[in-house]
Amino acid sequence: MAMTDIYHLPPPRETGTLDNGTAWTSFGRHDLQPPIVLLHGVGMSQEFWAPQVHGLFASHEVITYDMWGHGGTPSNAAATTLQDFTVQLLGLLDALDIAQAHVVGHSMGALVALDFAINFPDRCASAVILNAVFNRTAEQRAPVLRRAQALLTDGTMNIEATLERWFGVDLDGEPAQLSRRLLSSVNPRGYANAYMVFATADDAQAGAITDLRVPTMFATSDGDPNSTPEMSETMAQLAPSSSCTILRGHKHMMSLTDPNAVTELIEQSFSTAPASNRSRL
Repeated sequence: MAMTDIYHLPPPRETGTLDNGTAWTSFGRHDLQPPIVLLHGVGMSQEFWAPQVHGLFASHEVITYDMWGHGGTPSNAAATTLQDFTVQLLGLLDALDIAQAHVVGHSMGALVALDFAINFPDRCASAVILNAVFNRTAEQRAPVLRRAQALLTDGTMNIEATLERWFGVDLDGEPAQLSRRLLSSVNPRGYANAYMVFATADDAQAGAITDLRVPTMFATSDGDPNSTPEMSETMAQLAPSSSCTILRGHKHMMSLTDPNAVTELIEQSFSTAPASNRSRL
């Protein structure tokens, strides 16, 4: 079954590869407003954001990129910490002469976006943190660490089990088809390295989130068993100038299963962010 257009990226305005290998794409307008930068999660690529790009690029400049070892970006053996992935985002903005951007991250990308917003607030106009993990309990962390260690040891990746965690029982729909294709083509070493960061960095901002000064929206789904509503609600309670939204009836991949609602959340976050006239360096 062929996927509908919303699950394919629209024609880009520009594509490129940085000197460090980071593959990026821009869509839509190119003006003085801060662009939107979309950060995908572990095992995905820029293509994950196709529904949101469709919903945003007519009125905004939208930039997507592939994190280390995903999509068109090669694996980076030195990228072993959350900070390494945050520096990749900072390098992208520097290379594209972007002084300030709205950052939107999902899952692992949400960890990077939040770390960026905390540590580089002058470069971040606002942040949208989707389906993020925060301060897992030992019981919550144990199975994630087991999967991460198996990936690093022998490359074991159970795609169908991953899809079941992300979607539940509907594994034949277009969202699951897209996710299966991206997981099947991911760089094994890049996936393993990123998954270990995802497994161990959930408490990276526990002591710093109260210092967050960027307008931030936290959101997840009531059916997400790992990036739970309680995690997003706790982050929103700790972070100044933040809000929290819980979507009903979805699991981890709500950006794909309810794309219109997620796009609306992203647009709502911009309406609360202060206007900026310094989007270019």
